[in-house]
Amino acid sequence: MAPLPVSEFEPRVPAMLGLLKRMVEIESPTGDKAALDTLGELVAHEMSGRGAQVRREAQTSAGDHWVGTWGSSPGGALLLTHLDTVYPRGTLARTPWRETDDRILGPGVLDMKGGVILALTVLGALRDLGRLPSRRVTLLCTSDEETGSHSSRSLIEKLAREHEVVFCLEPGLPDGSVKTWRKGIGDFELEVTGRAAHAGANPEAGVNAVVEMAAQIDHLLLIAETDPGTTVNPAVIVGGTVSNVIPDSCRLSVDIRVTDPLAQEKAQRELDRLAPIHPGSRLQVRGEWNRPPMPRSAAIAVTFERAREIGRTLGLTVTEGGSGGGSDANFVAPLGKGLLDGLGPVGNHAHSDREYIVRASLPTRAALLAACLTEWSYHAD
Repeated sequence: MAPLPVSEFEPRVPAMLGLLKRMVEIESPTGDKAALDTLGELVAHEMSGRGAQVRREAQTSAGDHWVGTWGSSPGGALLLTHLDTVYPRGTLARTPWRETDDRILGPGVLDMKGGVILALTVLGALRDLGRLPSRRVTLLCTSDEETGSHSSRSLIEKLAREHEVVFCLEPGLPDGSVKTWRKGIGDFELEVTGRAAHAGANPEAGVNAVVEMAAQIDHLLLIAETDPGTTVNPAVIVGGTVSNVIPDSCRLSVDIRVTDPLAQEKAQRELDRLAPIHPGSRLQVRGEWNRPPMPRSAAIAVTFERAREIGRTLGLTVTEGGSGGGSDANFVAPLGKGLLDGLGPVGNHAHSDREYIVRASLPTRAALLAACLTEWSYHAD
């Protein structure tokens, strides 16, 4: 049986936009548990109405996570989405939902409430038409992706291990490409302790923590110079009190991004080697690699090629690219599963008041996702 064509989903766009507008108008910043649970309950209702068995993964310090499952056979496909956004409550009053001839705008519309709508639309259509795949499909909606997925990571990894292929519905690249690589992300803090003294009367008695930190920044930047795929961003620095006192403390937050596990190991070795440079200063380094790198592995390459073949049957050209940003797909990459990211709607300017979806991408992305679910060849088949 041929996959559902793009024309099957074009008449569904008004309903997609109606539900998407409801979701966007429920502001859901990460950390606002009440708001996220309100949105989660709406999505759970929509999953249930489309035939899913829905499970609530209750959380105490984050919004609850939601798991919808169609079918019960082993393996199958896992769809990754998240409900949280970077926008604080009140953003909607300044940048409300709005539509133009070719764009849909609003806070979180692209990243990634549009991806949730895409999954719900596709699964509802497949159920209505009797085209759900023989293998199960699981839709995971988490609540803390934008701040590192600390409460959802273990659930993501557990579900990924239980499925054969994972599709992440983060937005596609602005040119429509899906994502076959992402950088890993490390968040670190350096803290320098010096010794305070009067800047004029006895500066020699002090140890300037800010000067020491400046020297440490020079060393950090060398990590990127020795590996062209690595980026180091000394982002937030706080030190000193007033100008006539030698500062005795300084803190620095730094973002490090790497392309592959070897680059991560190299960067970590350099972090481990950091040591005080000026006599009398002390240095502490804290932090973690929040997301492992997602290089274009053999498993990802095979998944992309299959998706590209499926796209051709629909008259679609599926291209690939990557991103220095992270997603929940990063957690799946080390597991060696079939994986493809960026299957969500196409648009641009996520995390800004210009965030938008290209309207025409909704039916094409829906058709591609539906075909990936119905036409996929599983190893056990």
